[in-house]
Amino acid sequence: MTLDEARRGQVLIIGGISDGRAKDQALRFGLAAGSEVRCEQALRGGPVVLSRGAMQVAIGRRLCPRIAVELAPRRGGVRRGR
Repeated sequence: MTLDEARRGQVLIIGGISDGRAKDQALRFGLAAGSEVRCEQALRGGPVVLSRGAMQVAIGRRLCPRIAVELAPRRGGVRRGR
């Protein structure tokens, strides 16, 4: 799945980033492959707001399809995300 498919409340792990420029932009925000983030908001036709620690960043819709993500595994039997 890609970041544009993320839903509010999901905890995600960043996978591959398809092009060099998108990868550079994501790295500036600390979003490297393997990073765990939480989708705080996914605005229809607008940005996806992610949080990582105390930081929040809005990723534009043009960049989102270039970032592969997967749902983070459940921890302690509690479902993470929706």
